[in-house]
Amino acid sequence: MKQHFDIVVAGAGPAGLNAARTAAREGATVALLDDNPRAGGQIWRQGPGHPPQAQLHALLEALCMRTNVTLFASTRVIAPLGLRGLLLESAEHGSVSISYDRLILATGARERLLPFAGWTLPGVTGAGALQALIKGGMPVRGERIVIAGSGPLLIAALATARAAGAQVVAVVEQASALEVARFGIALLGEPAKLRQAVTMTRGFAGVRYWTGSIVRQAHGDGRVERVTILRGQRESTLDCDRIACGYGLVPNITLAQALGCAINEAGEIVVDREQRTSVDRVLAAGECTGVGGAELAGVEGEIAGLSASGAPASHTPASHTPASHTPASHTSARRTALHAQRARWGRFARRVDTAFALQAAARTPPDDATLLCRCEDVSLGEVRAYPDWREAKLHTRCGMGACQGRICGVAAGLYFGWQAGAPRPPFGPAQIGTLMAAGAEPPQAE
Repeated sequence: MKQHFDIVVAGAGPAGLNAARTAAREGATVALLDDNPRAGGQIWRQGPGHPPQAQLHALLEALCMRTNVTLFASTRVIAPLGLRGLLLESAEHGSVSISYDRLILATGARERLLPFAGWTLPGVTGAGALQALIKGGMPVRGERIVIAGSGPLLIAALATARAAGAQVVAVVEQASALEVARFGIALLGEPAKLRQAVTMTRGFAGVRYWTGSIVRQAHGDGRVERVTILRGQRESTLDCDRIACGYGLVPNITLAQALGCAINEAGEIVVDREQRTSVDRVLAAGECTGVGGAELAGVEGEIAGLSASGAPASHTPASHTPASHTPASHTSARRTALHAQRARWGRFARRVDTAFALQAAARTPPDDATLLCRCEDVSLGEVRAYPDWREAKLHTRCGMGACQGRICGVAAGLYFGWQAGAPRPPFGPAQIGTLMAAGAEPPQAE
């Protein structure tokens, strides 16, 4: 199965949905790809008992009305093909090859998981993963849960767990009380965000909220039963049935790296004012260009959609520009407003980064006996002896399991300053028939 589109959008979260809607409104044929069965990304994830939120519902309704938009749900990008092509594996269509005039990367971010003693016990997940599991139908009613790590994601996990009937025993934040307080004061400048935070936390009624603290160890016989928290120089142990621990988010740049896009020192895709990357005809928007929340992602997605579709000010060659259905004056005014909104939400994102920057306790590796790579059972002590990520992989198989280093590689980068190499396709497990289709694909001409 082969198809061509003016614009392909990889990722159906806030950035991807806004990019697709905007590009389609400008008259482009659009393919929207996502590896989840339902659009929305992590922040707008749907599931049993979790219907689309108002914003998501409006975006999906607008896309459904467009005959020039094709949604590929439950579809993963396996590898780039030729000059401007992608090999996909779809739950509905099997192996699919698509080509594009322009590509918008809206691949979002992944949760940063940092190892601690006992983190491989059943019942330990990431904070964002807990949200996904609950929205996917996992029952947690009556369970005692400790939510730990850093950043606003902990608060979102708290709200989701409470709504599902769980008893949140504690929220453990690694940032200092002073930084958290400063961030709280900063929310006064964003009343909507402040109301959202108050609604989610309910003032932390009935919940321990410990700042300057990290998870030291999970205990249990075959499953989590207790957790030890390091609070400064003191340790406290709490009984619990589940631990959800995530230290913020890191941009998902796998496809961008494979395409050769420039990546900055923070691990973000480098983009210009119009969301264009260093690779011709490839744009990027949302968390993959820097973690900043749904509002910033949505704005960046709309800018990318305008730029990719050839709307005024995108400076794209006329021969590759789909006919615009929007008056130039209106588009120009909208673009100006979007740039102002991007600047506003970018400032807010920087405040979040400052408040929840990882402190020394979170950056310090745990004991050598602690597993770094869960897929291949490789401990921190085993990899510490090597000078870089490549040598550690060659000698220990660290990062060569099912997750392909997406979890342990991030932790190793934080602890040892190692830079992981660019990913090689296939980017995940794929059927033999899909890989054979890639081998049979003829190279594309300019």
